[in-house]
Amino acid sequence: MDDTNTVKHRWIDVDGVGTFYREAGPADAPAILLPHGYPCSSYEFRNFMPLLADGWRLLAPDFPGCGYSDTPEGFVYDFDGYATFLDRFLNRLGIERFALYLHDFGSQIGLRLAIMRPDRIAALIIQNGDIYEDQLGPKYAALQEYFRNPTPEMRAKLGEAITEEGFRDEFLNDVRPELAERIPPDLWKLHWSLMTDRRRKITIGVIAGLKDNLAWFPRYQAYLREHRPPTLIVWGPQDGYMPEGSARAYLRDLPDAELHLLDGGHWLLETNLAEVVALVRDFLPRVWR
Repeated sequence: MDDTNTVKHRWIDVDGVGTFYREAGPADAPAILLPHGYPCSSYEFRNFMPLLADGWRLLAPDFPGCGYSDTPEGFVYDFDGYATFLDRFLNRLGIERFALYLHDFGSQIGLRLAIMRPDRIAALIIQNGDIYEDQLGPKYAALQEYFRNPTPEMRAKLGEAITEEGFRDEFLNDVRPELAERIPPDLWKLHWSLMTDRRRKITIGVIAGLKDNLAWFPRYQAYLREHRPPTLIVWGPQDGYMPEGSARAYLRDLPDAELHLLDGGHWLLETNLAEVVALVRDFLPRVWR
């Protein structure tokens, strides 16, 4: 029986890091790398992957310290560390060229990976991932307060949002009530159940590191301007962190990008899955070279 479209759940050793990942599609098909966002894991792509697996090889790893991957002592838990991890994960699987799905903090990690080896990027799919400081939404207010005053006390305050209720707020994130009904509580229940004291400390460090990540925003933008990868932008404007302006800002550096504003929020693969899949299925065959 052909089970190409079935999502496989696998573990692999990536330079000593026990790594969980989801895979679907033929091993010889063009690859799509799916780095996840916060506070999620590869679970966010569970419904997306089988709907594209007839023609693509989809790979969604859990970052170290997230989901079902290990939380090793020696790992560097910052955006550079995660980008290097993605590079080694791809090398371990023998993937040279790929399309890259950019969402949430996975967008910035993914762009660091693209900057490392721009020749590997066949196309970008960008979905609610911010790299324009002047377009940050109102939910960034608490983080921006920390950026202005990064004291130990303010850093500790960041941890107050790392709760089950805080996770729920991250996943519902300003969508209208009828859309919120489409977002399963499994998202915050599962990911909160996987949080440990050590992972919580790591998470606070990653969130605090967003301050230094702002300095990378011009570098991400320069990469886009210089290399002009074929790009599809699918965006949910009902997003307190990354509203419509965050999506339109990409057109400054990628004027040829295809932009689609959908009736959804930050987690489009929960609320607008069929629309996103249709757009990706139309886009990738046209641009893959």
